[in-house]
Amino acid sequence: MTAEFIVVLLLVGMGAGFASGLMGMGGGFIMVPVQFWMLKSMGIEPDIAIRVSLGTNLLVVLFNAVNGAMAHHKRGAVVWRAGVTLGIASVFGAYLGAIFATHLPVKIMTLLFGTFIVLVAIRMLTAKPVEEVQAHSHKRSLLIAWGFVFGIFSGTLGVAGGGIYVPVMVFVLKFTMHQAVATSMVTMVFSAAGGSLSFMINGLGIEGLPPYSTGYLNWLQWVLLSGSGIPMAHLGARVAHRLKGNTIRYIFVTVLVYLGLKMTGIFEWLNLPI
Repeated sequence: MTAEFIVVLLLVGMGAGFASGLMGMGGGFIMVPVQFWMLKSMGIEPDIAIRVSLGTNLLVVLFNAVNGAMAHHKRGAVVWRAGVTLGIASVFGAYLGAIFATHLPVKIMTLLFGTFIVLVAIRMLTAKPVEEVQAHSHKRSLLIAWGFVFGIFSGTLGVAGGGIYVPVMVFVLKFTMHQAVATSMVTMVFSAAGGSLSFMINGLGIEGLPPYSTGYLNWLQWVLLSGSGIPMAHLGARVAHRLKGNTIRYIFVTVLVYLGLKMTGIFEWLNLPI
């Protein structure tokens, strides 16, 4: 790995960590595309590159989410019972989803990832403004059902799921934006753990993996991304509590639209150098 790639991963880790604390997302929408393009440029086969990117991303998110959850907890925004219930259910879904991901062609995976991001952005943009005070649902059966669904998305797409957790928590489970961002971090700890474990197990014995990998987890990339991301997760959480809920939503939408279109190949098809 060249010095240029190392610097890029450190900067990406910082951005992902900040996004994690600010928007309740694991940062996979930043880390997965960059890791994928970087590994391909190193000569790694695309099918392997996308799976290493997804698996390693989940491991990074696991640690970012722990730190982000603690930062939000200090500000009293985490709904712990709901977050843990959603999280435990998501472990099983994430493990199953990661198994699906290890058998899907790379073009389908990148298209799914990009389309998923764009659809979430559209939903966030077109939904009615979030009320500052809402009565969130604690019905256990509903939380378990949504947690399993969260996990399936998380494992299949290789993201901890904040992109879908936050909208569902706001528009279906009736959390405020700040509660959704904070509580999603708790849920992501569980889904990221289940998904990364599955990527590691299902990648054992695969040939053509990049150096320092165990299954589809790459430890060098994990160290660089996590080391720079963890401090920024705390900073992102502090900033989040100084912003209005709708301000966070608009930032959320802007970033998602760009990266979703990038992953689907729209910019390349239009010959746009962005």
